[in-house]
Amino acid sequence: MEAEELLKQYAAGERNFKGITLVEVDLRGADLSNANFTRANFRNIKLMDANLCGVNLREVNLGDAYLNGSNLSEANLIGTSLVKTDLTNADLSEANLRGSNSREANLSQANLRGANLTEANLSQANLTAANLTAATMIRVNLIRAILNGSNLESANLTNALMNESILEEANLSNGILSGAMLSGANLSEAELSKSTTIGATLSEANLSGAKLRTANVSWTTFRGANMSGANLFRANLSWSNLTGAILIKAVLIDAKLNKTNLRDADMRGAIMPDGTTCP
Repeated sequence: MEAEELLKQYAAGERNFKGITLVEVDLRGADLSNANFTRANFRNIKLMDANLCGVNLREVNLGDAYLNGSNLSEANLIGTSLVKTDLTNADLSEANLRGSNSREANLSQANLRGANLTEANLSQANLTAANLTAATMIRVNLIRAILNGSNLESANLTNALMNESILEEANLSNGILSGAMLSGANLSEAELSKSTTIGATLSEANLSGAKLRTANVSWTTFRGANMSGANLFRANLSWSNLTGAILIKAVLIDAKLNKTNLRDADMRGAIMPDGTTCP
């Protein structure tokens, strides 16, 4: 099917376009809202600034496609291939991306508020300054993904794979990171206040200057992590492993350290729960 024929049929009221092939065509700015493109092949298609609100793109091949600035709110992208796709500034709010593959995709400044990204592959994706507020990201793959300045407030990242991801100055307040793997991740200056990381692994992670006020980080592994200057005011560190962690000038006022392992931790200048400062 050609682009002109698709637009003609859509204008005539047709909405079922299952399995069609439209490779390398230009549909920028097109209104295709609520259409059904299940299992279509849209590889390298140009859909910049298109209206794809409520569209069914389940298991569609959108690899290397251009969707920057497009409206994909409430779209069905279950199992969709978005490998190396450009989704810069796209609106994916409330979209369902469960099991989708967005490896190396560009989602910088995209709106993913309330989106379902359960078991999605976002490894090495660019999510700089993306809005992921209240997104469901259970078992998501974010290995080596870039999330600098992203908003993940109240996001559910239970059992997420986030090793070596970059989250500098990201907002993870009220987030759920229980069981998440964040070894070697960069969370410097990140906001993690009121977050929950029970059972998470942050070995060798960079948490310098991070804010973890009243966070529940019990039963969490911080082996060798850099937590210098981190704010852990009233944080719960009970049963956590901080062996070899760097806590230089960290704030631990009123923090819970019941059964916390601080063996070989560098506590120089840290303010302890009772308000005293380590030499």
